[in-house]
Amino acid sequence: MSSYVFKLPDLGEGVVEGEIVAWHVQVGDLVHEDQSLVDVMTDKATVTIPSVVSGRVIRMHGDVGEMVVVGADLIRFEVDIQGHEMAATDGLTGEQPIRMLHPAHASSSSDGSPAMAVPQISNVAATVGAMADNPSPPSRPLASPAVRRRAREKGVDLALVAGTGRGSRVTDADIENYLRVGGNAHGRTGRIKRTGTTEIHLAGVRRRIAEKMSISKRHIPHFSYTEQVDITELSELRAFLNEHRTSDEPRLTYLPFVMLSLVKAFVKLPEINSLYDEEREVVTRYEAVHLGIATQTDRGLYVPVVRHVEAMDLREAARELRRVTQATRHNTIRREELTGSTFTITNLGQVGGLAATPIINHPEVGILGIHKATDRPVVRNGQIAIRYVVNLSASFDHRVIDGMVGVSLIQRLKDYLEHPALIFLE
Repeated sequence: MSSYVFKLPDLGEGVVEGEIVAWHVQVGDLVHEDQSLVDVMTDKATVTIPSVVSGRVIRMHGDVGEMVVVGADLIRFEVDIQGHEMAATDGLTGEQPIRMLHPAHASSSSDGSPAMAVPQISNVAATVGAMADNPSPPSRPLASPAVRRRAREKGVDLALVAGTGRGSRVTDADIENYLRVGGNAHGRTGRIKRTGTTEIHLAGVRRRIAEKMSISKRHIPHFSYTEQVDITELSELRAFLNEHRTSDEPRLTYLPFVMLSLVKAFVKLPEINSLYDEEREVVTRYEAVHLGIATQTDRGLYVPVVRHVEAMDLREAARELRRVTQATRHNTIRREELTGSTFTITNLGQVGGLAATPIINHPEVGILGIHKATDRPVVRNGQIAIRYVVNLSASFDHRVIDGMVGVSLIQRLKDYLEHPALIFLE
């Protein structure tokens, strides 16, 4: 037997370090060549790094969330230099498996190489590999992050649940059994005081989101504005167009109408379609309209960009919107499609709500939030009528956008959406 130290390889030109976002192995595992070892996020991509040898993991370096420089030790293997297969016995070392607080599973490049030319952002996985049997009870219940999350959602203290998995690991079935017998896995009923806590280390995508939001909120003095919009006529137009669309035409949502309305509004209010460089104190106004579309995925929040909306008609906007959002959710979006927006839309309609104060996507100067459309009683011509209504919530950078300018944008959008024929007039 001999040992082999696997070091963080060169991940691409200019990359000197990376953040560990997930381990795919643990101490004691038998690993074969090309098996996935670890996900590392750099400022350019998240990559899955495969093993270059076959052997048993005897030591691991670095926790999830830690930065590791290129060339630093990652894993020490025990390898059979004579090529004989090693027995899969437990307890080879006295080390405990590394604890993963925010595991993720990332795709590698199409050719399987660790240095990806096209980035693939990590997918959040729901499981962790089984830990080695341990005859002594652990101080912290053994459970995967997915099980811990489910326990928190259901208000279950894992310390009170008898684990039936390998090494007394708590499983989903154990939690369900605990709840089925009245909240106690041993059959006692009644309310149980909960004292447990779970630490979730911010790593990978979640850390990047936290950093981005902190910059936006810390540097930008926001002001927000909410307006109610009657989209009854727009709803009828959308239904008509969908009913008469051809098989090769995309089904329309309300968002493409909003996108084209913004294009028209920016012609009159070009200062909102801008980026602000606070260090140079320069505002750059864009003739092109590149709309960021806030998209929730199981990996976190991303903002893919629909470029040159000013050159699109309604169907083209719908088609490109669908393409970039689906690519984002399916983890096939290209890195360059996640940058370069000049204004952002966030669709809040899935969860409803009357108003919000969306955070601006720095260094943009405005963001539009769209709430859930519902039937509401409104007064029209002195009579109460049921109309289809949606609320718009917008935030603006008050260093660049005066209050009247921000309000004017929303009022123009209101005109276009309440009288949709205006969207298509030159």
